[in-house]
Amino acid sequence: MPILASETHVVAGAAAPAATPFALRLVLSCLAAFALLLSALVFAAAVGETQIPPSVVLNTIANALWNAGREVDPIDAGIVWNYRLSRAVVAASCGAALAVSGVVLQSLLRNALADPYLLGISAGASSGAVSVAILGLGGGLLTLSTGAFLGALVAFALVAGLAWLAGRGSIAIILAGIAGSQLFNALTSFIVVRSANADETRGIMFWLLGNLSGVRWEDASLAVPVALSGLAICVLHARALDAFAFGTDAAAALGIPVRRVQMTAIATVALMTAVMVSLVGSIGFVGLVIPHAARLVVGVRHTVLLPSAALMGAVFLVLADVVSRIVIEGQVLPIGVVTALVGAPAFAAILIANPSFRASR
Repeated sequence: MPILASETHVVAGAAAPAATPFALRLVLSCLAAFALLLSALVFAAAVGETQIPPSVVLNTIANALWNAGREVDPIDAGIVWNYRLSRAVVAASCGAALAVSGVVLQSLLRNALADPYLLGISAGASSGAVSVAILGLGGGLLTLSTGAFLGALVAFALVAGLAWLAGRGSIAIILAGIAGSQLFNALTSFIVVRSANADETRGIMFWLLGNLSGVRWEDASLAVPVALSGLAICVLHARALDAFAFGTDAAAALGIPVRRVQMTAIATVALMTAVMVSLVGSIGFVGLVIPHAARLVVGVRHTVLLPSAALMGAVFLVLADVVSRIVIEGQVLPIGVVTALVGAPAFAAILIANPSFRASR
């Protein structure tokens, strides 16, 4: 018995050093991710038509959050806190949510081209927005964002119902999403061409291409919890998403409740995408390119892939928003234009660099 006790002690002592480096790496990774995201937010708040030193940005944040009493010019403080920082926080939340949504859909559907807009949510949000802005749906009681959110939910319900009737498989979801997208895109075009004047058409088209100009802290208070909650739910299902890489039959054989996981994950993706589209419009390529870029960097295990994609998506969209504000003097580009201009060449490079996309010879 004493020998067994000593052996147990030796084994426990040998296991402890292995656990410690993992915990240390986890803590250091979290700190590095937080520092990177904070640096991107400070950079976004400092850069613009009026250049503001990073120290002023940090002092403004300290005054707003902790009432630090540091001396800051009121105009600079207003620009940083009320305009640039709130905009950057919403951009980070939107980028993280779209990237995570892309990872989940590509894993569930086993389709490298799946992205958050595959479910017809963006097209439905567009129809909802133009119905409010042009047709006056809601009698003035609904905002543009509320109309977009309701349109996104209607589109998702339609696509989900069609996929259910068609067999509930991955192919059915993809085809139902394509059909729903085409339907609501056509409805949006019909409403704009039939009823809108020139000014309304320009405003709607600007919003459809992605627009962060009108977001404030009220929008951030919605975007941040939705993005964090969605990420948490997806991370809790990381093991199931790993199993889906081998197909639904293999996942079921491993004990994964396939239908429940599919419904939970797709509903989470739909909610995140609907909220983000209702706030900022359609922003393409984030949910398509970032997941592939993250896989090249950290691999395919979803416990690491999901938070990594969220971080990369957040930083990417924050920097894209900075570019949209400064690339043309005195004018703000729709952020969707910037993401497409960057995302299309980046996706082409990923296609060339990733051996899994090459046909076998």
